[in-house]
Amino acid sequence: MTAVYISTPAGVGLANDSAAYLAGARSILKGTGYSDIWLDSSLEPITHYPPLLSLSLAAIGLLGIDPLRGARILNIPLFGANTILLGFLGWRMARSQAAGLWLAALFCLNAAILRIHIFALSEPLFISLSLLTFLFIDVHLAGKQRPLWLVLAGFATGLAFLTRYSALALLPTVIIILFVYQKTWPSRLAGSGLFLGGAVPLMAAWFIRNKLSAGNITNRIFQFHPITSENISPGIYNFSQFLMPFEPWRVALEKSGWWFEWIMAGIGMTLLAWLGVQTWRLLFKSDSRSQPQPLQYGSVLYIFAYLGAVLFSISFFDASTKFQPRILAPIYISLMMLVVMLCTWLWKNYKRVLKGLIVAFAIITLAVSTQNYLQAISVYKEAGQGYASWIWHDSLVMASLRSLPPGTAIYTNTPPAVYFVTGRASRVVPTPVDPVDNLPRGNYQQEVSAMRADLLAGRAVLALFDTTSLEDTFGTVDAGTFIDGLTLLQKTQGDVLYGKP
Repeated sequence: MTAVYISTPAGVGLANDSAAYLAGARSILKGTGYSDIWLDSSLEPITHYPPLLSLSLAAIGLLGIDPLRGARILNIPLFGANTILLGFLGWRMARSQAAGLWLAALFCLNAAILRIHIFALSEPLFISLSLLTFLFIDVHLAGKQRPLWLVLAGFATGLAFLTRYSALALLPTVIIILFVYQKTWPSRLAGSGLFLGGAVPLMAAWFIRNKLSAGNITNRIFQFHPITSENISPGIYNFSQFLMPFEPWRVALEKSGWWFEWIMAGIGMTLLAWLGVQTWRLLFKSDSRSQPQPLQYGSVLYIFAYLGAVLFSISFFDASTKFQPRILAPIYISLMMLVVMLCTWLWKNYKRVLKGLIVAFAIITLAVSTQNYLQAISVYKEAGQGYASWIWHDSLVMASLRSLPPGTAIYTNTPPAVYFVTGRASRVVPTPVDPVDNLPRGNYQQEVSAMRADLLAGRAVLALFDTTSLEDTFGTVDAGTFIDGLTLLQKTQGDVLYGKP
């Protein structure tokens, strides 16, 4: 918690999705509902971003605290809660206090996990609710199997879904766990029913709200678009950083011929084979001593369920999703749990032979993580992250946008940045290809014509950020389509502003 506090002296970091969560919370506090007030539109209801984070920030806002500050107030205790929850799960999984402490330390000393908790994003809350789901299921299976724990697990899953749609991966994960660990069909069906009874009403209520208020479920069209290297490549790089968090060593390993893609494939195949063997044992072997604990089995199962959910979403709903650390965080956490599980198993079964190696491995992992962690904090505490950086707030183009007369429309390639820095809503520059589905826009020409009419009439300006040339923004489209007849009002540090004097 202290690390998050130290790393956010200028407030939490801001990314594209942060605009939806913070603006959504401000809209709720203003009484205009969960709406996209950061966009210059007719206050359309937000459906693509689940509401729980915005509702939480709005609840803090009832105390007179702006959601931007509220996000920091929320994330600080969430990091502590997530560390404690994961350590507690590690203790329950391994029946070892040392294992629980090691797992908690691996989590809270991971620079990628820390970075997630210093941004105004949904992942910290999502991680908490996901861990609570696994805790309730484990307590249910380890105790007297009371219905209350299943209902609570379902409720936590429903809340996780209202935080991130990828929580749908928890549904098959928990149902399969109940199926393999419950030995009779009545108990399997009853357990699944109780779990779904806690989760489905929350999910259904959100979908019904979206359909009634916006006419769609998630503002996305179900349509196949193949996964590209642009989706996968960031994931390979980020996962290699997770495997070797000390960047100089990671680069040296990569140059020496280490193929992280093959390492990832090997880890995946090993876990899949283990999952298959353990599923067979759970279903057809009566000896409980040879069976894995629910948390062990569930951690591996969740990796594939979550990865499948993300790949399915990219393939059919949102082609713009990249495997960033925030997307990979649940997989990181599951792998941490499995590393601790494996070392605990080796310790118990081969203590005399491997004791020294296991202790050395634990020390090395914590030392390397701590080194990278301290370097990350030293960077974070110097300036805001993302759109909270001074680079955006000191932009001369942003200063010009602040001074525009009220009612002047702003077309830009970065609406979230404009909203965070100037407090003004803006419009997205039309693009010929929709990044959500990688398909041509059917109304592209009409959108360009409407934008051109506003610009030439002096009712709007065109602000482009972080672009060395117009081709960076417009791609294969002739830039003249956008700027003919306009005046270059300002150009500095890769930012440009066009309009009528």
